[in-house]
Amino acid sequence: MSKFNKPSNTTTEYEFQRLHKLRRYDIIDTPPELLFDLIAEIAKVTFKAAGSFVSFIDETQVYFKANTSPIQVTVIKKEDSLCTVASKSPEITLIEDTKTCAEVKDNTYVKMEKGIRFYAAAPITTMEGFVIGAVSVMDDKPRYDIEDDQLIVLNWLARITLEKLESRLINRISVRAYDDRLHRLAHDMKNPATSLIAFGQLLDKGLLSPEKFASLGHKIEQTGRKIEQTMNNLLSEAKNEHATIDLRFETVKVINLINAVAATFDYTLKEKQQTLKINCQTDGYIQVDQERINDVFNNLLSNAIKYSHEGETIEINCSAEASNIIFEFKDNGLGMTKEDITKLFTKFAKLSSVPTAKERSNGIGLYIVKTLVLLHGGKVWATSAGKNLGSSFFISLPIESPPISD
Repeated sequence: MSKFNKPSNTTTEYEFQRLHKLRRYDIIDTPPELLFDLIAEIAKVTFKAAGSFVSFIDETQVYFKANTSPIQVTVIKKEDSLCTVASKSPEITLIEDTKTCAEVKDNTYVKMEKGIRFYAAAPITTMEGFVIGAVSVMDDKPRYDIEDDQLIVLNWLARITLEKLESRLINRISVRAYDDRLHRLAHDMKNPATSLIAFGQLLDKGLLSPEKFASLGHKIEQTGRKIEQTMNNLLSEAKNEHATIDLRFETVKVINLINAVAATFDYTLKEKQQTLKINCQTDGYIQVDQERINDVFNNLLSNAIKYSHEGETIEINCSAEASNIIFEFKDNGLGMTKEDITKLFTKFAKLSSVPTAKERSNGIGLYIVKTLVLLHGGKVWATSAGKNLGSSFFISLPIESPPISD
């Protein structure tokens, strides 16, 4: 645990990836939520502090999702925020007296009357290693009485915040899928509803001959059956969780997808002193929703990192077989039992292995992987020789012809 760390995570690529991850959570400029407020209150009480924050760092501003301090703001400039300074460290930042700290002593909120004289922050760090914000506490007087247990609680609160973000993201995907079904239903029902209105108007006039009356009755029956079939299709689709996400397909080169996921985890790999080897034996293309397949690859590479020890080598292999591209994410880590393999790709699966550096795992990632791969017309499976003998996760996706411009 460091007292203070100078900025390090300032590379353009790191910032691009960090902002992309932050915006997937859709947390900026959202209304107050009870859990985030409670997290801030727990931090404040734990430190007996004057205030606390749950904050997120956007491109040019810092947004306060929760704020219990006397400094009642919801957004401040990035350069004015102590959270921005603290985000440069992967560990807890502790500044016992801000006026003796050269990096922050001239800060606007330090210099103001009843300003920040004590500050401690635990970074909110994604599983890829991107610091997107912090849970922090402040006081208007220096504090030299902080115990390690208090800092540990602050770190826990930052992890709970990330868990909440992940659950919100999953719920948002489900709600969006639900909205997609409603929009499709409204579209499919519009024409038959218009027809029924027209038929009703004809009946209301009472000018139809017996022959036309019978014909109209037949049309009303057909329209009603069409509505019934539309409703049945919707209900069947709602039962199939793999048919609830709207995909936007585009043709992409395989190696570009792999390079993108490798770049995303460059920081995390360095933290665990791990090496990533890429062996791509095809220059082929696949047609995918790039953002969704990035989610799949990110999840599998993240797991390989989490369940491998420091210094290990992780591999991404890909090759063309018949009409498919086969991707393998291979590690030499903790491996799986036969029972573990039977539980894979199910919701909230509890496996026998735990991440080697106590990284987070919510038990739903592989379920999402399977859902997205099946939606792309692919297959996913895994193998392991046993405990401590490593694992391989495979994805098979259909080959696509290269774009005409290529």
